[in-house]
Amino acid sequence: MSVLRAFIAVNISPEIFNKLEVISRDLQQGLKGVPVRWVPVNNIHITLKFLGDVSISNLDVLKKIIEVESASHLSFEISAGELGAFPSVKRPRVIWVSVQAPPELTALQRGIDNETARLGYPKEDRPFSPHLTVGRVSRNAGPDDLRRISEMLNTYKVGFVGAARIQEVHFYRSDLHPSGAVYTSLFSSSLAQRPPE
Repeated sequence: MSVLRAFIAVNISPEIFNKLEVISRDLQQGLKGVPVRWVPVNNIHITLKFLGDVSISNLDVLKKIIEVESASHLSFEISAGELGAFPSVKRPRVIWVSVQAPPELTALQRGIDNETARLGYPKEDRPFSPHLTVGRVSRNAGPDDLRRISEMLNTYKVGFVGAARIQEVHFYRSDLHPSGAVYTSLFSSSLAQRPPE
């Protein structure tokens, strides 16, 4: 059976990408020698649903789910800013920039999560927390490394990073290579447009 690794996401604006380039470069310089896998900035997005291995035979159904869910939600605006970490700044494993979004984003994510669960893709067990992943801390990171990351996150202030109008949902294929993951958009679907005021 033919499978591909896939996820569903929304993209961010060039304005946010440009700021993330600077933030990522500054963090990498400030944390030289600390084992962190930095995400290439052009790979950063807001994940709505990580599907994992997807059977090719499920693609048409997934496309239909994305089309129906997208059409039932209005386009909206998000903004990004402030650095943080999961599970916490004191015990950083994932370094991120926060995303502020209206309830539409959570409703869109929940709809996709519910519909894909019917196909057998497990529901997310954690509450949805939109963010832009900048780096993942290696399991080899020692207490000193974690302390350096915490200090950097507490002292390096980024403020407002930018805004983006979310108008489409994308289905991405993720191919893992020795140099990192390569994402390819296989199809996209437009959100409903707000009527002019």
